[in-house]
Amino acid sequence: MAPRLHIALCGLAVLAGHALAQPSATLTGTVVDAETGAPLPGAHVFIASSLLGTATEEAGRFVLGHVPAGAHRLYVSMVGFEPEHVDTLITEARPYTFTFRLTPAVLEMGEVTVEARADKKWRGRLEKFTRLFIGESPNAVETTILNPEVLDFEASWWGKLTARAAAPLEIENRALGYRVRYFLKEFTAAGGTIRYDGEPLFEALTPASPEEAARWEANRRAAFAGSFRHFLLAALAGTCEAEGFLTYRIPSLDNPRRSQLRFPLRMASVLKDGPSEAETTLRFFGFIEVLYTKEREDEAYLRWQGWSYQQSPGDQRSWLRLTDGPTTIDRTGTVVEPYGVTVYGYFAFERVADELPKEYRPDLP
Repeated sequence: MAPRLHIALCGLAVLAGHALAQPSATLTGTVVDAETGAPLPGAHVFIASSLLGTATEEAGRFVLGHVPAGAHRLYVSMVGFEPEHVDTLITEARPYTFTFRLTPAVLEMGEVTVEARADKKWRGRLEKFTRLFIGESPNAVETTILNPEVLDFEASWWGKLTARAAAPLEIENRALGYRVRYFLKEFTAAGGTIRYDGEPLFEALTPASPEEAARWEANRRAAFAGSFRHFLLAALAGTCEAEGFLTYRIPSLDNPRRSQLRFPLRMASVLKDGPSEAETTLRFFGFIEVLYTKEREDEAYLRWQGWSYQQSPGDQRSWLRLTDGPTTIDRTGTVVEPYGVTVYGYFAFERVADELPKEYRPDLP
């Protein structure tokens, strides 16, 4: 039975214990109004998908320290202005300087219809958006959008849903112990496809007790194990089998469980030199099937797939294809091009509620 839903992933190394010490850098710079040149205090400046962020001071200046080596997206956002970003490669332990000129945002009248937040239709769309964006995993049960009022939705009669956010989404994940500020750029759900793009900034919550701290760490380890990022990191390190991943090439998903159409695949054969020393190009045709053998499928996943509750959970099974030809992966296991890879199965089941900062690395057995 083919998965009923797939997700185009956005630009969303070596595992801890095997990595060498890496240099860290300090990023400095200014953020100004592109039209007037005036400094912009209070702008958010952060490394996308990480715990590293700050805000500009009165003169529009920022300092962001302890940035590890590698390819990073430095993102700047401020209410009333179009966001900007720069993709940078950190190779040395030295200061890197940037200047951002933000363009005032122009709201086209009639482009967005603002619905009453108490409207039943808006509440129904919010519920659907939350289910599709946050997810339906056990972690999603403890994950809440704190400011849903910033969202506006458009829906068609045939089921297409788009969402826009007038401000960053404030998300509290009590399962993993993070507060996430999500700068949503695009969200579209149509048929069996979900496409969303945005830049999250993570902040670790303070546990109320040692028991809560231990629970969060256990949940983080479980969320990382078998995740799409874990798989890409293992592929880059050449440790897929040791990390519990088995990979196969299949021509289509018409009947993905037909073993006679499945051929073992070494990930090294589809990883090529990238545009920089910190990046790798992923190049293949058809689909790659990924089995994670160290964890079983969650019952919530079986319900999400619409299969029988009585079916015995198996190894976590996922599929991926290149959305539009070869795509780039950086050393943190992040797909650089927006929507560069489309995932199916277990990788598609895990959403925002299961995301971790890109620097998170557990010591897995």
